Amino acid sequence: MKFSSTDVDPQGDLWSDPAFVDEYLAALCDEADGRFAGQARVLGEPDDGVFDEVCDSPAEGSALALLEDAAMRARALSAAQDQAIAAILDDAAADPGPWVGPDPTLDPAFKLPPHDTVHAFRARRREFAVRAAVADIAVRLRLSELGVRGRGHRASVLQERCPQLWSLCVAGTVSEQNMAAAAVLADTLPPDAPETWAAFDSTASPAAVSLAPGRFRMRARTIRERVHPESLEERHARAREDRDVRLTPLLDGMSQLTALVPADKGEHLLHTLDTAAAHLAGVDGETRTLAQLRADVLCDLTSPDAPAGPGKPAVSVTVPVLTLLGASDEPATLDGYGPIDLDTARRLAGEATSWTRILTHPIDGTVLDLDRTTYRVPVALRRWLGVRDPVCIFPGCGRPSADCDIDHRQAWAHGGRTAADNTAPLCRSHHRVKHETLWRCEEESGDLVWVSPSGLRAGVDPPPF
Repeated sequence: MKFSSTDVDPQGDLWSDPAFVDEYLAALCDEADGRFAGQARVLGEPDDGVFDEVCDSPAEGSALALLEDAAMRARALSAAQDQAIAAILDDAAADPGPWVGPDPTLDPAFKLPPHDTVHAFRARRREFAVRAAVADIAVRLRLSELGVRGRGHRASVLQERCPQLWSLCVAGTVSEQNMAAAAVLADTLPPDAPETWAAFDSTASPAAVSLAPGRFRMRARTIRERVHPESLEERHARAREDRDVRLTPLLDGMSQLTALVPADKGEHLLHTLDTAAAHLAGVDGETRTLAQLRADVLCDLTSPDAPAGPGKPAVSVTVPVLTLLGASDEPATLDGYGPIDLDTARRLAGEATSWTRILTHPIDGTVLDLDRTTYRVPVALRRWLGVRDPVCIFPGCGRPSADCDIDHRQAWAHGGRTAADNTAPLCRSHHRVKHETLWRCEEESGDLVWVSPSGLRAGVDPPPF
């Protein structure tokens, strides 16, 4: 079968057929060079001149031609992955049975929980079927569950709201960065304004092919502002509800603090930091750069020197036993972050008002001993589980155990004991997936193995010591 990707309806039913997708991708990989040069003619030249500098294709067989061809294939394959993810999640919502089991409401003897309705019960089944499918895909592809949902949603948004741009993504002529940016912006358009979607699609599509990611984001934002039917004031009032502050662990004992705040507040905060930094820079003997001073001023605004008390969060630091004895330089581990330098560990230890002594094996990191003489003693079992399993035990999940539920592998109602060998931390989301879907956790030769509704088997990730 010989066809061109530009001849395929990106929203057609064929895309739900895996055999067609395989055949299509094989044909795509066999297409000749020269499609880039012809792309401007396919799209038509836009008014803003974004195609003024379309270069000719390099000589066939050259390294540049091979590079362009490889890039096109990778982009097409990325779009195909997104399409497959969206199709799987849509199927899970339409037919939850393979993921959560038969619908009990179809049994005349089934009794709904108090204050529940059939409609709400079936809606929860669909929700958990999608959760189970997302988890399956994430474990299979070694992706985050948030990333899986994002990729499926990206394909759904572009297929519905930007069919012209999506066809270019399927053809491999739009970079993944531009595809993602277009989906984010298209998704913010009103859900009941298809004429707005069409206007955004027709104007953004040529730019998505011709512009680099940074320039395309600027261009696409401008297009969105022009076609959006709501006033900026209305949108800003709604966007303010999403304000937040997040901390992202980085390498070498550093973290990145990100704040989503109204633009005027952000400008005011930056101006305040700049002013203070400039003042300190003028002090005799000051050697820090302005960037370093801004960071230090921000940290000083929330000094950790407040007196200890019930409201002060606990900080857990794990130090290998040989490091503690001065016979190794193995780094310490800050709970919720990862490896930190020994100077920081010593400073935190010096500021501590109570201790939990954790000794670890110098080779495999196994916990050797746990001291239970702390000032405010938490539940001993939970503390031990937090040491043994620092994060949620579902594959790929990084939620700290302190923020997790404690799950009984064999349910308490079915005779399961509340003991270390029958309990482990599971984040609230995966705890519910375990109990509401066909995902299950088994023990094989002393190791835990997760089994998905589709039969995938995956072991628990090793601890990050």
